[in-house]
Amino acid sequence: MSGRALTPSAPPHRLPEWIRPTVLERCGSTNDIVKDMARSGAPEGTLVRAVRQEAGRGRRGRSWTSEPGNLYCTLLLRPGGTPQRAAELSFVTALAAGEAVDGLVAAAPKLKWPNDVLVDGAKIAGILLESEAETDGGVAWVAVGMGMNVRHHPDTPGYATTSLLAQGADVEPDLVMAAYACTFDRWYRRWQDYGFAPVRAAWLNAAQGIGGPVTVRLHDRSFEGRLVDLDADGALLVETPQGLVKVTAGDVFFPHAARQTA
Repeated sequence: MSGRALTPSAPPHRLPEWIRPTVLERCGSTNDIVKDMARSGAPEGTLVRAVRQEAGRGRRGRSWTSEPGNLYCTLLLRPGGTPQRAAELSFVTALAAGEAVDGLVAAAPKLKWPNDVLVDGAKIAGILLESEAETDGGVAWVAVGMGMNVRHHPDTPGYATTSLLAQGADVEPDLVMAAYACTFDRWYRRWQDYGFAPVRAAWLNAAQGIGGPVTVRLHDRSFEGRLVDLDADGALLVETPQGLVKVTAGDVFFPHAARQTA
């Protein structure tokens, strides 16, 4: 793990009181730093943001371009409960990030299963959750990583990406972090109080491609179908000629998109 010593930060934009931010000039991965802090007993609400990440990553180890100007942050949660329930936090985070984007750009953001936020069909943010179990099988903590393209976006051949600036929002990462922290606070409290049902309903309302054709890529095969629903466990339900398929892990692609997102 590389990076300068952690120093308390006081961003100019107000965050919820339980979220305590620290900003690093650079680090390897904010997720790795928060995981180390969690194992050392850091409290829920510990938030680390990096100006630059030198070893950022996404799902399945995919690299995330992490130059200064964008938002790279990880929030430590200690929600308790089972790993299955903790996995619902991916949808909580997507809603929070999408709502933060919605307050800054004209186009309505869409949510792409399992962990992306899109604007005009292009990826603007991604999410990575990592956790550790207690000896009794419960969840000790969850590191909620979120990266958002604020001032620039990677130009990846074959994949559509965008940024807040490209969408007309001339803002800085500190303001975006505060907006995201506030929307996360609202959705996290709602999830804690009312469970997954309102989160699922809101996610479906903002979901990309519901009712339309989709290609699902699993680790060993791909198939096509119609995206019909999100079940009560957060699995994607895809209608195929052979019947309804429940997808718990994989990537989805929308055939009619000019450039795909992943």
